[in-house]
Amino acid sequence: MPGTWQPIANQPAFNASTMLLLTDGTVMCQDSGATDWWRLTPDEWGDYANGTWSPLAPMTDSRLYYASAVLADGRVFVAGGEYHNGSQNDWNRAEIYNPVPNTWHLISTPGWTHIGDAPCCVLPDGRVLLGSIDDIRTALYNPKTDTWTATGNKADPSSEEGFTLLPDGTVLAPENSDPPSAEKYLSSAGTWVSAGQTPQSLVESNFSIEIGPCLLRPDGTAFQVGGNGHTAVYHPDHDPATPGYWVEGPDFPDSSPGQPLKANDAPGCVLPNGHVLCVAGTAPNNGGFAVNGQFFEFDGKLLDPAPAPGNAGGEVFTGRMLLLPTGQVLFSAGSPAMEIYTPVGEADDEWRPRITEHHRDLEPGHSYEIHGERFNGMTQAVAYGDDATMATNYPIVRLVSEDGHVHYCRTHGHSTMAVATRRRRVHTRFTVPNSLPHGRYDLRVVANGIASAEVEVRVG
Repeated sequence: MPGTWQPIANQPAFNASTMLLLTDGTVMCQDSGATDWWRLTPDEWGDYANGTWSPLAPMTDSRLYYASAVLADGRVFVAGGEYHNGSQNDWNRAEIYNPVPNTWHLISTPGWTHIGDAPCCVLPDGRVLLGSIDDIRTALYNPKTDTWTATGNKADPSSEEGFTLLPDGTVLAPENSDPPSAEKYLSSAGTWVSAGQTPQSLVESNFSIEIGPCLLRPDGTAFQVGGNGHTAVYHPDHDPATPGYWVEGPDFPDSSPGQPLKANDAPGCVLPNGHVLCVAGTAPNNGGFAVNGQFFEFDGKLLDPAPAPGNAGGEVFTGRMLLLPTGQVLFSAGSPAMEIYTPVGEADDEWRPRITEHHRDLEPGHSYEIHGERFNGMTQAVAYGDDATMATNYPIVRLVSEDGHVHYCRTHGHSTMAVATRRRRVHTRFTVPNSLPHGRYDLRVVANGIASAEVEVRVG
């Protein structure tokens, strides 16, 4: 059964585009192509649909279609831009946002002429893997030292490709320049190896080399949405260095005879119930970018039709999905309109975070370490065709008072950014808000919209 959409009560006064979930439970959202960013804060009951907007500090550089990620320390990384100051010049600068002082600062770069709309992925150890759109080089950014290191060369350039983190620490990347080949990055060795071949090309070839999002599902397979109406499912082997194998996934239906719906650059999101919410649209004469998005939930076998939000009538590539701590999906489309999707169904208990060790007495303004399992979720949850990387695989700490008021604590210092850590012991730190009233609270750790069982704490 599909979920339902609702517009948020306080619509943005800007063209809402790329969104990132900050570790204090708020959402930062860019004014499309501009330097401006805004914060969406849920209401006192934790409801994002009734949230309010406030301005954040502007970036140094304007950018549109770029690499982005929330880091293990809670800061935000952005790099490149296919467009800069309104022109298509593949910008090559990078910067970091620190939410505590609300400031941006420029950082070093790998020294490439262009970064542009490069794909990126935060590795389990917290470093950021970045691909070159011009050639086969890749590089690693270390947020702790603000340094870049060259790493293994790919078999093809990273242009228009997506990077997907798998449970074994590898990063999957179907090759857009040489379909149907695929490859993956062995983070333990710093090399790229074959990931086999998709059953058929998933890359749109008559108009571009675009592809749709690739999303790891809780069962360990990765669902790749094609840019040409086809999909495929990747099954990794037990040995990360071996290719694994692909099987055909369901095709999107035709918008007219012989004209399949396409997702040539589009967002996707893994819902708490394990389904993948995805979108494809019509492309006249089988050419051009898809428009008028139609939504589906992939349940592991079928693409089940889902309703479309009211703001999805434009080009599909303008869409962005962000998984919220409530398990809902926030959808923007480069316009001053946003909607929220509420899915049906529950998460499997084996996917839930589990708290094993915590402090029972807390003080406002103080930071504490909390231990447990599956704090980073089973998947990165959010993906896009290439840029607009907005993964949410990090722990969020939520406190609920006896009268039902919801408060989020800023998390930082995650012990890992890996996914599907299962029963491996992990930890993070959280800081109690200075203004938090004294009293008893239920504390939960949330990962990708899936909450742990509560534990009781006292603030005073």
